[in-house]
Amino acid sequence: MAKGDEVAYAKFYDAYFDRLRRYLLVVTRGNEDASREALQSALLRVVRYVREFASEEVFWGWLTVLARSAVFDQTRKRRRYLSFLDRFAFHSRTLPPAQTETDGKLLGLLESGLANLPPDERKLLEAKYLDDSSVQEIAAQLQTSEKAVESGMVRIRRKLKTVLLDQLKNEQ
Repeated sequence: MAKGDEVAYAKFYDAYFDRLRRYLLVVTRGNEDASREALQSALLRVVRYVREFASEEVFWGWLTVLARSAVFDQTRKRRRYLSFLDRFAFHSRTLPPAQTETDGKLLGLLESGLANLPPDERKLLEAKYLDDSSVQEIAAQLQTSEKAVESGMVRIRRKLKTVLLDQLKNEQ
């Protein structure tokens, strides 16, 4: 597997997929969604970092560490996201009226900038930020790599930023 052999990965998958899935169901206390996400992340880590091990027990121990790390990483990510939403909700409730007007103006400029983007670029941003699709999901949908989606997002955001800054400069 370390050399990229697909047959070796297929054997690994057949031997460990169900066992690792059951392990993650226990770790996530029966949360099937969380265990599925962690399993995907753990399998990606296996592909990236696999190496030779002295025994099957040592290999299984390494797999469980990868799986638990994936669960903890997802939990931290989810907490950060929820914390951000809480801060955002609190901030939006406490904004002074002038700030709300400014936000409305910026939102209008953003909508205008999005409307002027080519349809494929606008759909990419909408998939990520409005539909809450992950980069993995978008890449699968577009039949391209995650890196291609990420670099496209960077390029589109820069383009949109330039347009917004130009519009703001012209209004002053």
